[in-house]
Amino acid sequence: MDIKDKTIRWGIIGCGNVTEIKSGPAYQKTEGFTIGAVMRRDEEKAADYAKRHSIAKYYTDADALINDPEIDAVYIATPPDVHKYYGLKVAEAGKPCCIEKPLAPNYKDCVAITEAFASKTIPLFVAYYRRTLPRFEQIKEWINSHKIGTIRHLHWHLSKPTSAQDLSGDYNWRTDSKIATGGYFDDLASHGLDLFVHYFGTITNVSGISLNQQGLYTAKDAATACWLHESGITGSGCWNFGTLEREDKVEIFGSEGKIVFSVFENEPMLLTTSEGTTAHEIAHPENIQLYHVQQMRDHLLGRSQHPSTGATATHTNWVMDRIIGNEI
Repeated sequence: MDIKDKTIRWGIIGCGNVTEIKSGPAYQKTEGFTIGAVMRRDEEKAADYAKRHSIAKYYTDADALINDPEIDAVYIATPPDVHKYYGLKVAEAGKPCCIEKPLAPNYKDCVAITEAFASKTIPLFVAYYRRTLPRFEQIKEWINSHKIGTIRHLHWHLSKPTSAQDLSGDYNWRTDSKIATGGYFDDLASHGLDLFVHYFGTITNVSGISLNQQGLYTAKDAATACWLHESGITGSGCWNFGTLEREDKVEIFGSEGKIVFSVFENEPMLLTTSEGTTAHEIAHPENIQLYHVQQMRDHLLGRSQHPSTGATATHTNWVMDRIIGNEI
């Protein structure tokens, strides 16, 4: 497919909440992209989504969308347990693809998906959009320009109270061990771990402890870990989803300063050097995946290399599996 002189028509499989504001509108706002069709098993919801977002077609059958000759590329926005199933179909159809994060529930499935696209030289992107957000790129610039000297260590603490849904026992796929062994860790910690690889390079050694402390659902709800980047930087983290208060704090320690920021909260980024501490604020765009989607367009046009691919996302899953204890 020669995409340089045409509008890329995307199809979305799984038009749920993540596509309402975070991602879907970004495809419509990106020059050279449009959404040509959406798919959801519930026909009424699929039709409603298409109508509200001014999308011409909707399907209840993913195969029909994937093989639609008027769809050039596919965005898979389903829960991760079916990413491999749909991803392999898109690869077989020979179409570029973006898959929501994590790429799959485990490292082995990530490898299978990534190899399927690589074997056909088809672009595969993964929605680790923090790699493209200006807020986090500012931190990367501080690191690369040695604002805090040589980086020694980083630590991330993420915790949140038990939710009403958790306490109610109502079903939540994010805490179903068949879909996400690590529970909220898979959904949330993946963002930060992927970002750290973006900043400091491949993780070569990692170990962790994980368990279910509360017994409210089948997935795990607590984890701690330590790791080593190929650059020689050490890292540590702890994630707990049954605490009194929510906390999201990353500290990057350097030989001449420190950077403190939040992965999920829009709090000021703190840069500490010998001259003192300064606070910096960079707001997110309304559609948080906008820069991620725009950079997919640039990648497809040969203008630049997208920072979040199947290969990078597969490495992130390898790290997560080592922490959670999944078989690799």
